Amino acid sequence: MLNFIKRAKNLVPSSSTSLASPEQNSASPTNPSASALAEPGLKLDSVNPGQVAILANIDPVDSQGPEVEQKSFAKINRELIANNYLTGTGIEIGALNHPLYVPSNAQVKYVDRMSVPDLRTHYPELNAVNLVEVDIIDNGESLTTIAEASQDFVIANHFIEHCQNTIASLCSMLRVLKIGGVLYLAIPDKRYTFDCDRAVTPVEHILRDYEEGPEWSRRHHFEEWTRIVNKIQDDHEAEVQTSHLMAIDYSIHYHVWTQTEFLDLLLTMKKTLNLAFELELFCKNGDEMIVILRRSEA
Repeated sequence: MLNFIKRAKNLVPSSSTSLASPEQNSASPTNPSASALAEPGLKLDSVNPGQVAILANIDPVDSQGPEVEQKSFAKINRELIANNYLTGTGIEIGALNHPLYVPSNAQVKYVDRMSVPDLRTHYPELNAVNLVEVDIIDNGESLTTIAEASQDFVIANHFIEHCQNTIASLCSMLRVLKIGGVLYLAIPDKRYTFDCDRAVTPVEHILRDYEEGPEWSRRHHFEEWTRIVNKIQDDHEAEVQTSHLMAIDYSIHYHVWTQTEFLDLLLTMKKTLNLAFELELFCKNGDEMIVILRRSEA
């Protein structure tokens, strides 16, 4: 685990925000589809544009020692970060039944590759849950219907692992952002998910997908999903399931990372490809990592 910590003493209560758990709170009038999950009254006010904050959850029991003020630190979570980085108008890709809560000064349109009825047909496991209404039907990996430099923010939570061409997808998200706009990502750490037995996707693999296209590895990913995630060991059954999932273009996790490897990928993209973004925040949040990228001048 990364041991970079920006001390949370700069997390201070704010009386202007009060959020409840989904069990306690109905839909927000400014963001009617989203569940409010944040702890009440937390504010992150220490990060300025261009400054990188690398955070980790801090337990008060780890805060003992002569050099550390004896106090409890606020827990980092998705909504706390959203309150401090998201404003204006933007999009969320693939929100399904877990849209991100956003502050009242942010307005979201939801993007998915299918309408809600089609999503329920394609993913019958979603039939029992509420899904956000899709405002824009588009491929979230390419966002071809969304104009360049038109969005103040893009949210893509637990989406990038579903993208066949990781770098091209991130480039599409950056393309639709205004200069200074924010890309908000949450990425599962494979160690804490059903991907735990899969090997981390090397940076070299992601670069090859970007340079050659992802078709060279597509079948391998589906075979890995069938055998390692779905635990199908019979060769014939594995072949049948792999072919079926490929035929319907089921949205598997193509690539998997831990914190270290995903940070390495971002740094490689910045240094090797010179992509137009600044890394502002990299944060462990339980079984996922939250990343804030800000679009910069090319």
